[in-house]
Amino acid sequence: MADRIPLRPVRSAAAADRKRAAYYSAAGPGAVRPTRYQLEDESAHLDEMPLMMSEEGFENDESDYHSLPRARIMQRTHGLEWFVCGGWKFLCTSCCDWLINVCQRKRELRARTVWLGHPEKCEEKHPRNSIKNQKYNVFTFIPGGFVLAVTITREAIDEFRRCQRDKEVNSQLYSKLTVRGKVQVKSSDIQVGDLIIVEKNQRVPSDMVFLRTSEKAGSCFIRTDQLDGETDWKLKVAVSCTQRLPALGEDSDPPIHESLSIENTLWASTIVASGTVIGVVIYTGKETRSVMNTSNPQNKVGLLDLELNQLTKALFLALVALSVVMVTLQGFVGPWYRNLFRFLLLFSYIIPISLRVNLDMGKAAYGWLIMADGSIPGTVVRTSTIPEELGRLVYLLTDKTGTLTQNEMVFKRLHLGTVSYGMDTMDEIQSHVRDSCSQLHSQATTSTPPRKAQSSAPKVRKSVSSRVHEAVKAIALCHNVTPVYEPRAGGTGEAEHAEVDQDFSDENRTYQAASPDEVALVQWTESVGLTLVNRDLTSMQLRTPSGQILTYSVLQTFPFTSESKRMGVIVRDESTAEITFYMKGADVAMSTIVQYNDWLEEECGNMAREGLRTLVVAKRTLTEEQYQDFESRHTQARLSVHDRALKVAAVLESLERDMQLLCVTGVEDRLQEHVRPTLETLRNAGIKIWMLTGDKLETATCIAKSSHLVSRTQDIHVFKPVTSRGEAHLELNAFRRKHDCALVISGDSLEVCLRYYEHELVELACQCPAVVCCRCSPTQKARIVKLLRQHTHRRTCAIGDGGNDVSMIQAADCGIGIEGKEGKAASLAADFSIQRFEHVGRLLVVHGRSSYKRSAALGQFVMHRGLVISTMQAVFSSIFYFASVPLYQGFLMVGYATVYTMFPVFSLVLDQDVKPEMAMLYPELYKDLTKGRSLSFKTFLIWVLISVYQGGILMYGALVLFESEFVHVVAISFTALVLTELLMVALTVRTWHWLMVVAEFLSLGCYVASLAFLNAYFDVAFITTMTFLWKVSAITVVSCLPLYVLKYLTRKLSPPSYSKLTS
Repeated sequence: MADRIPLRPVRSAAAADRKRAAYYSAAGPGAVRPTRYQLEDESAHLDEMPLMMSEEGFENDESDYHSLPRARIMQRTHGLEWFVCGGWKFLCTSCCDWLINVCQRKRELRARTVWLGHPEKCEEKHPRNSIKNQKYNVFTFIPGGFVLAVTITREAIDEFRRCQRDKEVNSQLYSKLTVRGKVQVKSSDIQVGDLIIVEKNQRVPSDMVFLRTSEKAGSCFIRTDQLDGETDWKLKVAVSCTQRLPALGEDSDPPIHESLSIENTLWASTIVASGTVIGVVIYTGKETRSVMNTSNPQNKVGLLDLELNQLTKALFLALVALSVVMVTLQGFVGPWYRNLFRFLLLFSYIIPISLRVNLDMGKAAYGWLIMADGSIPGTVVRTSTIPEELGRLVYLLTDKTGTLTQNEMVFKRLHLGTVSYGMDTMDEIQSHVRDSCSQLHSQATTSTPPRKAQSSAPKVRKSVSSRVHEAVKAIALCHNVTPVYEPRAGGTGEAEHAEVDQDFSDENRTYQAASPDEVALVQWTESVGLTLVNRDLTSMQLRTPSGQILTYSVLQTFPFTSESKRMGVIVRDESTAEITFYMKGADVAMSTIVQYNDWLEEECGNMAREGLRTLVVAKRTLTEEQYQDFESRHTQARLSVHDRALKVAAVLESLERDMQLLCVTGVEDRLQEHVRPTLETLRNAGIKIWMLTGDKLETATCIAKSSHLVSRTQDIHVFKPVTSRGEAHLELNAFRRKHDCALVISGDSLEVCLRYYEHELVELACQCPAVVCCRCSPTQKARIVKLLRQHTHRRTCAIGDGGNDVSMIQAADCGIGIEGKEGKAASLAADFSIQRFEHVGRLLVVHGRSSYKRSAALGQFVMHRGLVISTMQAVFSSIFYFASVPLYQGFLMVGYATVYTMFPVFSLVLDQDVKPEMAMLYPELYKDLTKGRSLSFKTFLIWVLISVYQGGILMYGALVLFESEFVHVVAISFTALVLTELLMVALTVRTWHWLMVVAEFLSLGCYVASLAFLNAYFDVAFITTMTFLWKVSAITVVSCLPLYVLKYLTRKLSPPSYSKLTS
């Protein structure tokens, strides 16, 4: 018989076209088409049916071949020979017969008994008398609704938490002064022009002008840690005309015009640290300084999600192309457009709808794992959509103060030119100060009344004790530090009399200043015997080791500015009437002011190399006439309308001449714990680190060296200040000639270069191993982050601890906030909140790396799961004349995407290639992730080939090995499909977790248990036979064994980098 059957393709195109044309053109418009299949006798000769299925058989939407009457066929020889030599003909005709039976099956009609007026007596169940034109039911939308619900719920939870935090701040109550007295008002209801009372330790609700304070000195301190991360207190001065008012509500003097300065303002989100203040609101809401320095938050989408979107678009194009090919091979007969949409629906599993759910649930699992890690306690995941971004970072932009450093200064070195004192010789300084003070005290008790100071006195070589005393006294007087005394415990009273209950003992005293450097210096003078005990706007008091109080009148104060890089003070000693001008500042600014010396530059360089922040201290003694002349010229310059700053600076420069150099101090800014090894780990991981700070250039450079952000052997190129395009061009050319050196640039120079040479500057800066940007405003920090993203197309991470870092954090692909004593502004706005900088290393190298690799494997496996079943559908339709009939229906498709495969696939979020300790020990493993090799078009195509191979094997194998009934094809192929997916999960796993094993056996158990309820889809009698088991096993082995062999050979011949460590 086999000799008489010609071996030809499943479907002859020419023959099929001729038969189809004859069929559709048979007879005229009113003619009846010939019937292809006669169903009178169920045992009709199926072998005589033509090798072409009627398109009419597929046009009925209710076709369900699973319920066809099983027709027993005479036994034939089975196997590949049977299929090739004629079995395919029998297979096709059997399916056609079943489809026609289903389409033409009629409901059996029976007589019914109707109870007139008593429908409840009717034993039969009849349908409700309702019209139903709906195409779908509620259960149809459950999968899609579940996908959307998971995503929407996650976003809603994050947004609800943000709303709760905002509501808490906006609901804070404040006292407002009105004509009727004090009234309580919410922070969100405050308006411009309101007079608001802010108590001690209360947040300033808006930008205000400081009118009045309960402090007698007419000033108060504010904390800015919530705004800029600085832990030191800032001094603010009330408007003098309103501070002098006798009492609130009383009539004042005639209107006074008084100019306001920055010292008379209170910024929103700062904290009042002393007394009670009254201010008038000038800016509210989004017009406040803090909000205008903060960019609008953006919805962050991870790079992995964008890459998966690209792959999904490619799958969609494949879906459309495959459907068009199917319709084309049909020959566009009949209503081809309807068949096209049917194919689109049949192959829609190519589009992984469940991918979004799996990824979102995976992201939630990653967040839980991060927060549950005991090695980084206190870590909070605030944005659950981008944990994979932690594994793709190339640039890390960090703040300095409070992030790399603790913002706690420690006095380390005092150098007098001929002698240097360190931490181990501070007791010598203490003895020198004690001896000098006692000697001066004895001279004062036996000397004549104070004489006029002579600036032209002959120079006499002073003793070491007197030189040390002069230096310590200059440090104790030249500053803007104010001692603050906490009230006694249990002291109650009005805020206006806060000073009455204060304890002036050493235990209750703390120092506050605009710079922690100055606090460290004053604390050091206290430790060596000269203590600052009191200060207001006009006087200072020092206490000597013997307890004597020295009083000085503050005549003038010249604050530190970024342009001058120095600060000064003119004081008069009340006991001697001596007027002295003290000044301290950076060595670059002071070197031209002090008298000639041969040691200043060398010693400052030595201290800087040790990572110390240096200050040069000098003084000049003034006569009364000299000071009066200076005061008149200074007052006149301050009253100038035009060029006031230049004129004031010129008058001050007249004093800054031939000053006596007293000493150089060295102060260390304590680094956060384990900053140096953390930065080393990040550098070894291939991450470039940029430091963006608002501090001055010298300070930023010192911290860059001490933290080993810049190695000791590495050159540093300090970008010179530029103000024009020509200067920027020359400086960029000079920088271009440097190789492998760190860049230090100020915010002003950066602004000029970005205006004219944006691309060139970013290109050169990206080649540097480290970049330090000093004097950066919050908006500049955010702009730098955006420029890096635009020009390099690499992933960036910003880390900070203060409100001034919020813009930078929100502009980066991934924002990390440090929560601590500097406040929570940055941590609340960040995507991830940590307690210390050292936690960044583990967060990126361990959790970021594992999250990315897990999501990459999970995403591609979910795509593979849809491609396999779509391939099987394509093979099935191709064999049966490209019929648009589903292979699996009903619960089989729902179960395949859920209970049968969901748990093992999702368990991939627990997979890891190396242990966390190994990832920390070898951070070089992180470098591979930045190249995106875990998820690329190459890996995607590999998974597509695997899916096509397995889908083809499963479908063809089931068709070759099926028994006499077509329903066995469904049972064999679907069971093999489920087993193949479970084995593929095992093939993908690199390190087994006990939950993975549970998920595998749980899914297999669910499938086996459900077979008892799937009698509508399977032949229960057949699936309990040994024949079913060996056929399923054979197909599964053929589909999976070659992949296991390939994986073994690949790991042997070309092992991945992590496998070398695990072995």
